[in-house]
Parts: sequence; C-alpha cells; structure tokens
Amino acid sequence: MRYLLTLFVSLALPASAAVPVIPANLLASYWLDGSPGLDISGLSFCDGELLAVSDKDSANLYAIRFDKDSARVEPRALPAGLEIPEAENEALEARLLNLVQSAPAADFEGISCDRDGIFLVSERHHRIASIQPPDSSWMPQRWAKSARERGFMQKFNGASEGLLKVGDDFWIAMERDRRGLVHFSGDDTAPQLFEIPPVDGLDFRHRSKDLTGLAFYDGDLFTLERNAFAVCRRSLTDLQAKWCIDYRDIEMAPQFVYRETFFGKGEGLAVDASGIYVVLDNNNVARQADPQDRRGLLLHLGFPAGESLSNAPL
Repeated sequence: MRYLLTLFVSLALPASAAVPVIPANLLASYWLDGSPGLDISGLSFCDGELLAVSDKDSANLYAIRFDKDSARVEPRALPAGLEIPEAENEALEARLLNLVQSAPAADFEGISCDRDGIFLVSERHHRIASIQPPDSSWMPQRWAKSARERGFMQKFNGASEGLLKVGDDFWIAMERDRRGLVHFSGDDTAPQLFEIPPVDGLDFRHRSKDLTGLAFYDGDLFTLERNAFAVCRRSLTDLQAKWCIDYRDIEMAPQFVYRETFFGKGEGLAVDASGIYVVLDNNNVARQADPQDRRGLLLHLGFPAGESLSNAPL
C-alpha cells in the first residue's frame, strides 16, 4: 500500500483548523512488572501481542503479558547479527558512543510489525533493523544526512524516535527541534521529509514540540506528542489532525506521577480496536507515591465518545 502525499516538503505548515482536543478517558492502567531500568521506548501490536522495545536493552524484545489488573514484561531474545552499521554523517556524540559501547547497544526507540517481520528503529545509528528470525539485518534506507541538511535532527538523543510500517511504506518520527516525519515509499532509499501540522489547542508548556511515537489504525496515523501529553489522529494524505486527546491530568495524577516531571514521559504508542495504549519511559525514576517503585507505566485510553472506528485489521 502506498500513500500519495500532497505536502510541501520541509516547509512550515498551518495549524489544523478547528481540531477538537478532548480530555482522555482512562480505561485501565498497568504498572509493568519486570520493567525497572529498561526504559520502555516503543510499542506495537504484532499478531495480537503487544510488543515493546527498550532503549537500554538492544538484545531483546519484550512481550507485555496481562493478568486481570496487572501486567508484566517478558524478554524475547533478538537474533544475533546486528553489528555497528556503516556510519552516515554521525554526530560527534554518536561516534564516541560507537567507540565505548558494545555493538548491540543500538538504542532502539520504535517498533513496527507486519506479515514481513518485525522492524526496529535505532536512534544511535538512524537505521531500521529488519528482524525475520532466525535472521536480522540493517535495511539500506538512510535519512540522517538529508534530515540534518534540512534542519531536522539537530539535537543529540532527540532524533529517530518512532517507527511505523504501513504496507510498503516506512515512517520514522524525528523527535524534536525540529520535529517531523521521514517517509520511504516501497524500496526507495531517498527520504521524503515532512513537518507536522500543529494543532492550536495543544499546549506544550514552553517545552519542545516533539513527536515520540507512531501508530496506524483504521486508515489513519496516530501520533504521540509527549510534551503536550497528547495523542492525535491524523490523515495520512496531508498529516492534518482530526482530533487529539489530552492525558496530562492522568499522567500527573498523584497515584501515577513520577518524581521528575519537567518533561512528559510518553514514548511508545499502539492502537487497536480496544483503544489507545501509551507507555511511559520513566528513565528509571521512581514515582512520587512510592519512592521504591521504578516500574514503567502503561496507560490504556479510550477513543473520544462517538468516534466511529471500523474493525478493519491492521
């Protein structure tokens, strides 16, 4: 499936007109047993399973297992073979990390799945890893040089953050300063770069306008805009928002809030017929209600009331 886009490449776009921003409805919450220190950074539904990646552990995927009111993460080993890929216009910090860290330390920030396999995006190398057990390999697509030349990916550790595969198309979220999307169509290796149309009703509270997670459901793109504590549903044809939900009051509630709150914590996003799932990367910070608890938090949010969604498969 290929999407024909009519956007202006890398130009500032007008705000989406009259986009409703709706308080999120919390359906359920789960402290993730087994997650302290992992910093869960990406989510995706894969053959009915909710899988996650950790930006601290590049040797495993994690399956999220639910049991009534609790959930836990279970490691699932990745195939070996992902050595340090050939560098492309790497910043000084990344080159230094390649010297001092082991090859598997890829800093995976996003995951997407389809019938062809599992795909992970590395923020350390700005490359996509294709996982097709028993094999794994780096895909040829590269975007760092083009993105930096156009003013994206200027901040270390604020670049390749989320991943989505829809049909033959890949989308990569560029996190902040400035934020945007990378798009590859089919087997093309030349990236298209897009800014995200802003939404007037979102409040980033003088923080960076960012983009940390991507999901696809019912024909549309869903974006996690962490520093506004928001998930927006957007058209894939022009990236304009249709609606957004604001979950700030949930993340900042006394029973959920972490001890460090300057930045939002939302990192991973997954969507299916049951709703919207946001995982918080707490950077191993404890929550205020229990200084001994450093588990990550998974929020299950509902669609806006009256929202009509088909049951079309992903």
